[in-house]
Order: sequence, then C-alpha cells, then structure tokens
Amino acid sequence: MDALLSPAQLAGKLSTERGQAAVLATFTATLFLSALLLFSVQPMFAKMVLPQLGGSPSVWAVSTCFFQAVLLAGYCYAHLLNRFVEPRLAPLVHLIVLAVAYLAMPIALPAGASEPPTDGAYLWLIGILSVGVGLPFFAVSANAPLLQAWFSRTGNPHAQDPYFLYGASNLGSLLALLSYPVVIEPIMGLGEQSNAWTLGFMALAIAIAGCGGGNAAESDTAA
Repeated sequence: MDALLSPAQLAGKLSTERGQAAVLATFTATLFLSALLLFSVQPMFAKMVLPQLGGSPSVWAVSTCFFQAVLLAGYCYAHLLNRFVEPRLAPLVHLIVLAVAYLAMPIALPAGASEPPTDGAYLWLIGILSVGVGLPFFAVSANAPLLQAWFSRTGNPHAQDPYFLYGASNLGSLLALLSYPVVIEPIMGLGEQSNAWTLGFMALAIAIAGCGGGNAAESDTAA
C-alpha cells in the first residue's frame, strides 16, 4: 500500500510513525525512571535513619506504613489532578509540585536531628521521614497514574490500552530493589547516593515536562 502513496504522503506517514514511536519511548522511559527512583529512595533513607533507632520489626513497620500512606496520598493527588484540572494545565501543576519537592533535596536527615526521645520514638520517626523524604516521595509516587492518563490522550495507537506502561514501572521497581543491596550500597556512600538520586529526580522532571507537553498539545488539538 505504501507504494501507492506520493512521496509527500509517504514522508508524512513516516514522520507520524517516528513521532508516535518517540512518544511511546518517552513515556516508557519516564515511568521506568520514576519507579527506579521511587523504590530506591526507601532503602536509602532507611539506612540513614535506622542507626538511631535500630532495625527492630516495629521500626520497619512504621517506616513501611509511612511510605504506603504517602504513596496512597500521591495516588489521590493524581486522581484529583486528572479529574478536576484541565489537561493542558495539569502538567504545569505537577511540575510546580516537583519544583517544590526539589527544595527538600538532597535527601538527608533533617538538620538538627538528634537522638530520638525516650517516649514517642515512633512519632519522632514519622516526623523525620516526613521532613527528610516525604515531599519528594509524594511527588514521585503520583507519576504512574498521571502518566498513564496523559498517555491515553496522546492519540498514540497504544493510547487506548496504556496499562502496559506498568511493565516499565514494574521493571524499574524490581531493578531498584535488586540492585540496591548488591550494586548501589556496596560502592556508593549515602552522600553519593543522595546526590545521584537528586540528579535522577532532575532528569525525571525534564522527562515529565516532555510528556506533559505532548499531553497539553493533544488537548489543544482536540479542543
């Protein structure tokens, strides 16, 4: 069938296909990086704070509950953003959230953090988690549902079934969990890990801006 197209039509078709492939690759890579950061920051910050409280099951339980609660909050924020904010404005709102989260970096124990009190050590831990990593974790946790919704509006041939993007997300999650104790922790100190995470966060923000630009452009076209 391509042989029946004029050179101009063929060039246009090839350009469209390349553009669709680029959009697909951008969203896939962005979700992969987001999951990689999301699941690598948890063991990194735990290593920062646990020496002061120890690695008892109760400490791990409090930390796990904190991260799950913030993850749920990120999903709720993504739902509200997708539901109540215009598609062309939603990327800008999320980029502002990412910019505010960047102010909390590099990831580290809050300045002046001392030994936990004798009473209320777990409340102290929740406070340290909130100040030290809460906002960046919240901002990154919202990316999966947001990017899926944005991708569904791009007009890409795969846009009607964006859930395959969870494959990229799951791969990033698995890689982070497996590589941290085997690769990252043995060769990088906590300061280096934090700086690397900050650089990854900056790269993620740029990638999300690219994804959001496509979402806004498609929204304007539809309008």
